Amino acid sequence: MSKSPDWEAIASSPKFKQLVARKRIVLSGLMLFSVCYYFLLPIGAAYFPDMFTQQVWGHLNIGLVFALSEFVVAWAVALIYLRIANKKFDVLAAEIVADVEAGQ
Repeated sequence: MSKSPDWEAIASSPKFKQLVARKRIVLSGLMLFSVCYYFLLPIGAAYFPDMFTQQVWGHLNIGLVFALSEFVVAWAVALIYLRIANKKFDVLAAEIVADVEAGQ
């Protein structure tokens, strides 16, 4: 039976703190961008109704195109996070796991 890792030592390690700090920065930036982009729709509809009701093609107007673009932005934010996590966060996490396994 394997011994349980020392979670307090892991949480206090510099690499773990670096991982948490990097994730916090990336997630905060992506969340801030997402929230700002999300609220542009109701703000634009409230303060610029003439612009949002302009027809683009058929019954499709700028407001509807902008609303649909929020799905694209959500997927883009998810893909950006995925790429950063794969390149940076997973590397740091693997180093932390290797350090823990070497210490046992």
